[in-house]
Amino acid sequence: MAGWIILGIIGLFCVITAIRAAFFKAKPVKSEPLPAEDVDAARVAQRLSEAIQIQTISYPEKEKVDWDEFKRFQAFLEQSYPLIHKAMTREIIGEANLLYRWKGKNSELPAVAMLSHQDVVPVSEGTEQDWEHPAFSGYNDGEFIWGRGSLDMKNHLICVMEAIETLLAEGFQPDRDVYLLFGQDEEVVGAVDAGAQQLCKALADRGVRLDSSLDEGGAMLPAHFKNMFNCTVAGIGISEKGYADFEISVKRKGGHSSQPPDHSGLGELAEVIRALEANQFKAKMMPFLTDILDTAGRRLPYYLRLVTCNHKLLRPIILAALKKFPPAASLIRTTTAVTQAQGSPAANVLPQNASIVANFRMMPGTTTDDVMHHIKKVSPIKDIQVEVLKKNEASPFSPTEGRSYDSIRALVEAEYADAMVVPFLVMGGTDSHFYEPVCDNLYRFSPFLVDMNLLLCTHGTNERIPVEALEKAVSFFKRYLRAQAAE
Repeated sequence: MAGWIILGIIGLFCVITAIRAAFFKAKPVKSEPLPAEDVDAARVAQRLSEAIQIQTISYPEKEKVDWDEFKRFQAFLEQSYPLIHKAMTREIIGEANLLYRWKGKNSELPAVAMLSHQDVVPVSEGTEQDWEHPAFSGYNDGEFIWGRGSLDMKNHLICVMEAIETLLAEGFQPDRDVYLLFGQDEEVVGAVDAGAQQLCKALADRGVRLDSSLDEGGAMLPAHFKNMFNCTVAGIGISEKGYADFEISVKRKGGHSSQPPDHSGLGELAEVIRALEANQFKAKMMPFLTDILDTAGRRLPYYLRLVTCNHKLLRPIILAALKKFPPAASLIRTTTAVTQAQGSPAANVLPQNASIVANFRMMPGTTTDDVMHHIKKVSPIKDIQVEVLKKNEASPFSPTEGRSYDSIRALVEAEYADAMVVPFLVMGGTDSHFYEPVCDNLYRFSPFLVDMNLLLCTHGTNERIPVEALEKAVSFFKRYLRAQAAE
């Protein structure tokens, strides 16, 4: 009898699932066509090309930075955008951070900020000749603009400036203040006295509270998989993972390698490495991932919707599957990566001071202190010394509704009929987290439609951006600013 009951329950579940899957579909998005924007596409491309030619490279050691290049870049902005420099005040904070203020009709309203960074990463030594076009040429072949910063993130900065210059030419005046905050060292992880931190302090000291900010981080990708998925994915970054480098070391007697103990200091640290890799942080399905599964799952074929319509019920199975793929696993747990090891200075000498470095990318809700506790807890060697070398704590989640988020979603859906807009957790770091003291609505989104192969060139050889992506980005920023700067 019990067996029949179980079979009946299973059968009922299958019937209910089949019915749910049939109705588990994406709802058609009804958006009014957007009026065309005035954008000088040729000028945008030329300005980006010129911007790339200025080598604003940042380094952890400030004495290595060529600050004259930053001065060149700032002079270039002043010459290229005369209306902005007439209508807005500009300040240089610290060495080269830029703070622009566009005064609105009612400065009592919370302000809006557009974030960017001026700096780029260096080209890896020895790879200069691997570039199809020189890394700082800004070469425009009609299809792509080549060079360091074309994707990260002079494209973003230039398109913001183009949007505002055009809005000013059209006579637009914001109701609320608009700030442009362009840092000098976003590419330096864990920078001491970071540029964005200085800019945030300048705002806080003046009592400025931001209604929202928009920075890099989210992306737009064409997602076309035959008989499975066909849409333009727009990920809006609502948080970013934390970052921490830990040095784990042991001190041992050392001596000559001809008379070794069972385990040298490095051998003992090998046990620590195995323990760290075997004891990963617990995987969790946070609300943003539930939103992704719910939104994306509705666009899949029927046979896959049989699974995705029950994603809450099947959570343990889905988490187990995601953990098998590193890119997916990074969305559900704090990651552990042992990246460096150091022993003795010679091959025949036992190390007296052996160390490893492990990099952790923390999920929101996991702190650097939590990671410290985890390392000590799982380590089989109890006399290890653990030191934090660099850290940025994970960001809180910004809301997935409200003026800024709703504007981004509406603008993308109006521009792309096949758009799928989802909240997203940014894996890398941005300047946004520095502005948490003055803003609750921090969003990360770059409106450049670029396929994954090109995105993988960011920070790498042959970084480039499609020329055709620039015009729509300027149009997006114009529309976004009209919506956000309104009362």
